[in-house]
Amino acid sequence: MQAQDATTVLLLKLWPRIEANKNRILVVVAVVTAILAAIWIFYAQRGQNEIAAGEALTQVTISQTATPEAYLKIASDYPNTAAGQRALLQGAETLFAAGQYADAQAQFQKFLDEHPDSEFFPQAELGVAASLAAQGKTDEAAGAYQRLMNGSNDATAANAAKFALAGIDEAKGNLTEALSYYEDVERANQNTSLGADAAWHIVQLKNKMPAASASAATTPTAVPFQPGK
Repeated sequence: MQAQDATTVLLLKLWPRIEANKNRILVVVAVVTAILAAIWIFYAQRGQNEIAAGEALTQVTISQTATPEAYLKIASDYPNTAAGQRALLQGAETLFAAGQYADAQAQFQKFLDEHPDSEFFPQAELGVAASLAAQGKTDEAAGAYQRLMNGSNDATAANAAKFALAGIDEAKGNLTEALSYYEDVERANQNTSLGADAAWHIVQLKNKMPAASASAATTPTAVPFQPGK
């Protein structure tokens, strides 16, 4: 009873202030209610968008005619959803698979620009590098792979970039550098397909390198041309 009496006394003391400021209090309550309603509507719509985007992506993925345009339309219609992000990435990958490397590069780069915090960011970086390599822009591709290898916290993507760099060095004849990359990848990816691929390349390179050294040792050194001799 004493607690109830104390509450009653407190209300009686506060009531004149409440009456004097009731209009202001009503405004504050209305504003807070509107904000809460807006937040609820935002998250409700966001949830509905996520569901709709997911359903659209599923329909395209399981269809017999999954085209880049279909994926990119989902990305455009639902840009701020996880499914929209995946659709943009899959659209770029589909363009790459179709041999449209410049278009694929543009879409991978769009993903990097629009979703810098996405968990799929390293995949998009690999896509840009691979698209450059497929267009014959080897030096640019090597730079992109190098940045990914050195700067990514995603070990899987970094190892994939290192493997690709090994291939570029091997194609250029930089066999020692290529071998070092392959060995790093093989050590870090035991019992995986990537590790097995790296091991195969290691064997091939080691077979090439002694042959190259022996050829260099048995080939006569050319004498520089000297005028008057």
